[in-house]
Amino acid sequence: MPQELRPLIRIAPNAPTFDLPVLVGLEQGFFNEARIEVRYSARYEDKDKTLTEREVLSRLKESLYECGSADTFNLCEWGGIDRIERGSRGGRIAALRAAVTAQAILTFDEALQEPGDLSGVAVGVNDYTGSHYTTLQMLESVVGRNKIVTQHIGAPPVRMEILRKGSPVRAVTLMEPFISLALKEGAHILAMIFYRGAEVFSPNLTGEQCERYLRAINRAVDHINSNFGRYAHHIVEAAKGGLAPEELSRDFIRYRHAQFYEPERFGRAYAWMQSWGLSTGRSDQAAPVARTGLPSIHGMG
Repeated sequence: MPQELRPLIRIAPNAPTFDLPVLVGLEQGFFNEARIEVRYSARYEDKDKTLTEREVLSRLKESLYECGSADTFNLCEWGGIDRIERGSRGGRIAALRAAVTAQAILTFDEALQEPGDLSGVAVGVNDYTGSHYTTLQMLESVVGRNKIVTQHIGAPPVRMEILRKGSPVRAVTLMEPFISLALKEGAHILAMIFYRGAEVFSPNLTGEQCERYLRAINRAVDHINSNFGRYAHHIVEAAKGGLAPEELSRDFIRYRHAQFYEPERFGRAYAWMQSWGLSTGRSDQAAPVARTGLPSIHGMG
């Protein structure tokens, strides 16, 4: 297929921790080999403009998607459901993303040593992102829902700075490279959970285009897993020189093939969100999310 006839898929950038298969796919030409053109719709440094934004549709990747400047982006599973419900553009979650990452609650405070010590203690998060949802999941069975306190701080770099200061919160929830960075600086982990995220695709992308994109992502995953150290520098860039690539732990992140988003899993996630009042209640928007996945992706992981 001539280059000019290849469909263009524009990506709204997420953190390199989550976007590493995209970055490697671009570097290695896997998207070109899949006969699609893929490009970012904004620069990575543009993410810094919305680091403390609480309104989710005003954040960079969501705003790019909503205005039609991006065709796809990845975020946590619950966030994917939330954005489709909140937004006006619509879309679908066709797959669970390739990054399997940890979110960990960390502190420098020696008075906090286990999850139970966080009863009534505010934990810094970025509202309606993986840090927020996973904090609720980590603590609800330990301290009880009525004793969980979260406080919106902003994106991971902002939370890392607040963690160092110990104010206005004593603990924050972080993912890589900030888990490794915080541990290097002497923090300790109070609780941790692994989770996958969602690949949100716009209505204008065809099933074939989404399938080509995800197959290229899966090729990139295999490439990453064959030599992770070669690509760790992408992830540690967010630490602004505070962490060398060889200091990035392999314990808190791994990459696996994208997987079909099963309706049963969607049902569990949506019911949990509703139980917390984290759904807008627009079930007409949320219900098709899982049912419009790509059957051909099933079994790729």
